[in-house]
Amino acid sequence: MSQAQTKFKFDLSGGNLALDFANTVSFRLTDATERLVDYNHLVFFGMQSGVYSFPEHLFAIAGESPGLGKSSLQKAIQFREALYAIFSAVVEHRAIPGNALALLNVMLQEAAEHGRLAYRDRRFVWEWMYMDSYLDSLLWPIARAAADLLMSDEIQNVRICAAKDCGWLFVDRTKNRRRRWCDMKVCGNRVKARRHYQRVRAE
Repeated sequence: MSQAQTKFKFDLSGGNLALDFANTVSFRLTDATERLVDYNHLVFFGMQSGVYSFPEHLFAIAGESPGLGKSSLQKAIQFREALYAIFSAVVEHRAIPGNALALLNVMLQEAAEHGRLAYRDRRFVWEWMYMDSYLDSLLWPIARAAADLLMSDEIQNVRICAAKDCGWLFVDRTKNRRRRWCDMKVCGNRVKARRHYQRVRAE
């Protein structure tokens, strides 16, 4: 599992797989930092989010065909930006970008070709077939998660982090629906510390 090690740990505070994926850019609104720097990081995200369990075959395919890994990463980033465009437009009550929605529909069609309904442990579950054979298979459950959220009542509770430099998306599931930060321990504390510093300087 040596290839499956990474120093970067993705923050999965979005409350939905599609939002967590859209959040793989840090400080999106100011000094944007890309977290999907190569194909392996795409797999790392899949592992940390619980999509992949044993992705060694994906590492092997990408290692043998780096061009395929690069194109899969580019496809993933393009899809990520489409998702961000859609959800941020919903939150800000703007028109949904047609090209972004069209790309989501393309990905949903791809996902439908690889999914099936199964009966496991006395309940119906959705299964993905051949995930270890397609370098872009991570995008299938992400597309489905995005569509499910967009069609659910929870879409009304999707927010954008209140930190001016962040831009991350999350589902607000607090009782009073007043959550402001993607993560209180990160952006919340950071903003409060900045305000405290400014008050001290003003005194």
